[in-house]
Amino acid sequence: MSSKAAVVALTALAPISWGSTYFVTTEFLPPDRPLFTGLMRALPAGLLLLGLTRTLPRGAWWWKSAVLGALNIGAFFPLLFLAAYRLPGGVAAVVGSVGPLFVVGLATLLLGERPTVKSLLTAVAAAFGVSLVVLKAGAAFDLVGVAAGLLSALSMSVGVVLTKRWGRPEGVGALALTGWQLTAGGLLILPVAFLAEGAPPVLTGTHLAGYAYLAFGNTAISYFLWFRGIGRLSASSVTLLGPLSPITAAIIGWAALGQALGPVQVLGMVIAFGATLAGQLGSRTRREPASLTEPFSSTERNGRKDSMDLEFSEVRR
Repeated sequence: MSSKAAVVALTALAPISWGSTYFVTTEFLPPDRPLFTGLMRALPAGLLLLGLTRTLPRGAWWWKSAVLGALNIGAFFPLLFLAAYRLPGGVAAVVGSVGPLFVVGLATLLLGERPTVKSLLTAVAAAFGVSLVVLKAGAAFDLVGVAAGLLSALSMSVGVVLTKRWGRPEGVGALALTGWQLTAGGLLILPVAFLAEGAPPVLTGTHLAGYAYLAFGNTAISYFLWFRGIGRLSASSVTLLGPLSPITAAIIGWAALGQALGPVQVLGMVIAFGATLAGQLGSRTRREPASLTEPFSSTERNGRKDSMDLEFSEVRR
């Protein structure tokens, strides 16, 4: 497997994992606690990674981590759950699938990535494919829910592009950067969750198992792979992996919940998956410098140290 294919495959595990969120939430978690669920996804995972890496932000990275944590986690989770509660699941997924189009525009403004016909067509095809997979006839539209869905997609898109633009501080791997963002985002959700939903619910063993999966597999590991991929792929390539999430959700719904999966849904999967593959063609992987203004170190130029050494050496410190 080529280096590019390996990076894409690992990064794709993140949206595939996120596709299981709906199943875990409905089958394993207490109902009607979206903010508490967002909190339990983000904060324990962030604190775990902080404990493993024992690395705190320095200088400007205190506010950069807060901004990225707010965009990728703190604002994204509540807006996503609000859309999910105000809209049918299919409508919410379709609204969220416009993210690649947001990223194409933002990457042009902030990264200098010139939009191409291919990037625009693949983004539109991905959204169309997702709509075939999840949108049901007679689906209701709620303006607040649609606005929340669009804002959640925009929040994540801005977070992806700024994560790409700012890179990482010198000597800091993706594992620590992930911990900073998850902790910052979780701390932002914390007061909102308690003000809006009150005290935490009584948790059973099933609830705890569901939250453990969401926090560690679905969030800590998945976001690490996601942010690591952002550093090595173009912003549009990363965000075009997003359709794998609703595709996975539909497959799980069919296999585990007995939900219908007809020819139209299968066609939508083929279109969305084809757009995802097309979005990975043509761009090359690269190591990112600590920031756009800092050169690569001699170690990076000579290729003598694989990036995973840095990321997992944090745990050994």
